[in-house]
Amino acid sequence: MTHNNHHHVSWLLWPFVFIWRLIATIVGLTGRFVAMVIGLVFIIVGVIVSLTIIGAIVGIPMAIIGLLLFLKGIF
Repeated sequence: MTHNNHHHVSWLLWPFVFIWRLIATIVGLTGRFVAMVIGLVFIIVGVIVSLTIIGAIVGIPMAIIGLLLFLKGIF
């Protein structure tokens, strides 16, 4: 299921669009249930890693990406 929507995206929003399209590709390749499981794993690992100050640099974005992956799997 490929959509050829070539909308102009502001360069400020491009990283968010890129992450959302990457997550949509993962969901399309793996399926909804597996994407939700991977999302939950990312959330759990992200929260555990972010318990330290240094780990928060990696853990918080990992948890956010996991949440987005989980939400994309649901909807």
